[in-house]
Amino acid sequence: MEEIIRTEYSELMQKSYIDYAMSVIIARALPDVRDGLKPVQRRTLYDMQELGIFYDRPYRKCARIVGDTMGKYHPHGDSSIYEALVVMAQEFKKGQPLVDGHGNFGSIEGDGAAAMRYTEARLQKITQEVYLKDLDKNVVNFVPNFDETEKEPEVLPVRIPNLLVNGADGIAVGMATSIPPHNLGEVAEGVIAYMKNPDITTEELMRYIQGPDFPTGGIVVNKDELPAIYESGSGKIRIRGKVEVEKGKGGRQYLVITEIPYTMIGANIGKFLNDVAELVESKKAPDIVDISNQSSKEGIRIVLELKKGADPEQLTNLLYKKTRLEDTFGVNMLAVANGRPETLGLKKIIESHVDFQFDLNTRKYQSLLAKEMEKKEIQEGLIRACGCIDLIIEILRGSRSQKQVKDCLTMGITEGIRFKTKASERSAKKLCFTQRQAAAILEMRLYRLIGLEIQALEQEYQDTLKKIERYEELLNHYDSMARVIMEDLAKIREEYGRERRTSIENAEEIVLEEAKVPEIEVVFLMDRFGYARTVDVSVYERNQEAADSENKYVFRCMNTDRICVFTDTGKMHSLKVQDVPYGKFRDKGTPVDNLCNYSSGEEQILYVDAMANLKNRKLVFVSRRAMVKLVEGSEFQVSKRTIAATKLSDEEDRLVLAGPADPYEYLVLQSREGYFLRFLLEEVPEKKKAALGVRGMKLAGTDGLEAAYLLANRMEFSISYKEKELILNKIKLGKRDGKGIKVRR
Repeated sequence: MEEIIRTEYSELMQKSYIDYAMSVIIARALPDVRDGLKPVQRRTLYDMQELGIFYDRPYRKCARIVGDTMGKYHPHGDSSIYEALVVMAQEFKKGQPLVDGHGNFGSIEGDGAAAMRYTEARLQKITQEVYLKDLDKNVVNFVPNFDETEKEPEVLPVRIPNLLVNGADGIAVGMATSIPPHNLGEVAEGVIAYMKNPDITTEELMRYIQGPDFPTGGIVVNKDELPAIYESGSGKIRIRGKVEVEKGKGGRQYLVITEIPYTMIGANIGKFLNDVAELVESKKAPDIVDISNQSSKEGIRIVLELKKGADPEQLTNLLYKKTRLEDTFGVNMLAVANGRPETLGLKKIIESHVDFQFDLNTRKYQSLLAKEMEKKEIQEGLIRACGCIDLIIEILRGSRSQKQVKDCLTMGITEGIRFKTKASERSAKKLCFTQRQAAAILEMRLYRLIGLEIQALEQEYQDTLKKIERYEELLNHYDSMARVIMEDLAKIREEYGRERRTSIENAEEIVLEEAKVPEIEVVFLMDRFGYARTVDVSVYERNQEAADSENKYVFRCMNTDRICVFTDTGKMHSLKVQDVPYGKFRDKGTPVDNLCNYSSGEEQILYVDAMANLKNRKLVFVSRRAMVKLVEGSEFQVSKRTIAATKLSDEEDRLVLAGPADPYEYLVLQSREGYFLRFLLEEVPEKKKAALGVRGMKLAGTDGLEAAYLLANRMEFSISYKEKELILNKIKLGKRDGKGIKVRR
């Protein structure tokens, strides 16, 4: 029988989205604070362990690893598994690579890895010894896989703080993590220092863990800000590339970039080269003659050849300021702790790691103790059996079944067993071996009765007693367990530690003194299609007639000035004259919308002039709603790239006229319904640029202004209206805010 369940759609969507978000956060995007791995990384490494792809065995095809992982543990597509596998093998991304890749696994310059059918991989030695060891000792919980046909570890028994050593990055739903990699040796020392003094502060921890250690090297330049970042778990780390000056033949100098910021790996190296080329083309770095990328498997080497007499320090500062050679790494140490996402500081991560290590080692030694106790029981039984071996042989020969023997050995039951003497039977009734001991006695081989073998058995028993004593000591005393964990960390640091690659220092903010541009007068030219350029005054004077006829806006200005572009949306966009291409008269120029924030698809240019020219002028503004006003030109002397030049009535309102009031005397307004009004410009009041203005013409109903014209005295001005010429100067002079005259022809 079907049952229809009615539910609120919004509640269902909310619940479904929350479930989805938590699934992405916990089971996909964020690492676990205990092993520092995301689920896809954990499952891939565990699968490689299960497949036996160890560091001392041959490589196996990545396609095999990916397929097996996807089929058993991670049913989210092969691409995510292969990408995780590739990243774990890339030395330039991980502080401690976990996979040994064979084949094309991509490059630091952003080249992708080859297809999984071509590449091969196996575990690194550190992964096998430090990340996957002791899985057989019941140190972590195993949970069912997605279809409950396999078991997978809930977390790997990692013996170092991998979250710090390898860092992490991931984007979940509504949150993201970004943790930089650190030096393994320093992190190990920091953990040991915390275990010796749990009250240690973050600042004291940073005596051991100086800061991030990126595989690409570089220089962290905000050392004093690091304690606050590591205390809160979030902040910004500033990194610079390392630049060296080399001398060549003929007195030439070269700037050689040998280390880059971690954020530059991938496509950003190509972008950096393009940025340097743009600096050269725009004359901001004219002393750079040539750029060459000589990077190889040995490392980064980007060479910039300089002109003779160039200042390397000034150019280095320019690169730091204008390119990604100095960049910021956003830190957000977000990880899954106790089943929920949490932003963790440095001390909290180490504290979580130490708690995890105590849990791992407790379970490990409990498992080992149980095995040794079992071994002790068997060894005690065998030693006792050797002392009465003749009686046991007599029991074996007199019994008709294995059950009779076991019952006699464990409970002293002698019924049905033939003994040679009553004394033997009385002795047999006193036997009380355990079930496990009885089984071991029945399986014991005769050679164990040799005198030396009996001595060896007794020696093994003594060794077992010592191990039991050792394990009980560890399990019952915190200090003993802590000593073992610290010794283990020290061995890992000794075997796998390496020198720091990233320098940590305090550096002053780059102050770039831009060279002063010689101030010269130029002529700005812009055609009716919006293409702008500047030319020398002498070039303009030789081609004045052609320049005036071919261009809509022509005016003189200084090359240090700014150009103001007024549009029908009531905005003023400004750009530096230096940004406008300077060259030959017949050059096409560059669209003005490429030089400033002006959008040619949404705005229409009404007026263009140099900012200096506006200083002693008044500008007149007329809107579609017939609002008019004059504004002092000095109000537009601003440094912002875009400002509101005037206020409009509403979102639908637009300017129909913006321009200089001088040398004009009259203003003519034309409505869509054919009304014309001519009045003196002196009737228009002067307002601030943020004001709306006053009404220039009374409009009926839905009528609006179609155009506005400025007329000079004694100068005839005509327009084409309804396919006939209309002389605006002959329109009857009226007053502002009048209805105007209807022109019917």
